[in-house]
Amino acid sequence: MDCRITTLADNTAGAPETLAEWGFSALIEFDGKSILMDTGRGHAITHNAELLDVDLKKIDVIVLSHGHADHTGGLQRVMQSMRKEVPVIGAPEIWDQKYSTRRTKIPRYIGIPYQRAELESLGARFNLSKEPTKLSDNVMTTGEIPVVTDFEKVGADTLLVRVDDDYELDRFPDDRALIVTTELGLVVVLGCAHRCLINTLYHAQNLTGIKQIHTVVGGCHLMDASEERIMKTIAALKDLDVQNVGVSHCTGLKAGAMMAGELGDRFFFNTAGSVVTVP
Repeated sequence: MDCRITTLADNTAGAPETLAEWGFSALIEFDGKSILMDTGRGHAITHNAELLDVDLKKIDVIVLSHGHADHTGGLQRVMQSMRKEVPVIGAPEIWDQKYSTRRTKIPRYIGIPYQRAELESLGARFNLSKEPTKLSDNVMTTGEIPVVTDFEKVGADTLLVRVDDDYELDRFPDDRALIVTTELGLVVVLGCAHRCLINTLYHAQNLTGIKQIHTVVGGCHLMDASEERIMKTIAALKDLDVQNVGVSHCTGLKAGAMMAGELGDRFFFNTAGSVVTVP
């Protein structure tokens, strides 16, 4: 059975009439399961799902990569479209009070834009754990991702979490990715990779015991990264022999262009409307 990844929300729209917005969402179909990874910021997911003939009512489980609004803002619309109870998998810290000072001096709230009780009244059944969660025989979440590389920087100086009456740098213990085991190797779907791309891929290998990584799709949060870090990331991707790298969302055009130049045919820009199939 093929692993099929349909991107329902992203910063750029590739398919005709698809709607772009700052955010990310992808539908992963494998092992007889329909898994929604994130929900974008708001309007795009339901618009694009209808356009791409994706029936949201058939979703079996929702995975939240972290607690930012551009990955959770569409959750209310999705639940209203589904009209059923559905497990929502994530970390306990998705409900942390998250803020940003990017382009502003006053911290701006960027966390989940809904009350938990409201989402639960629509059918969301939250299953929050620090540990990996197995969704089927060959699909799992990463759980909390350890930081092991010396060249990757977790988070950003502008991304904060409010603790009591103060603000601290967000270390993103809630950051998650989805791991799919196929005959050709691992498929890793990222939300933002706030715990960093290569850290995440190493963790996926360690969790599964499988070294071959076939496909990586999603945001890599390299938009503010130095060229040195981007080149070290590319070198690690080459060393890991990743066959397909489809970046999007927060990766940034500079990092994407550098990856395209270095990775050649293994690279592609992932956009809203993209469909990736791994045998």
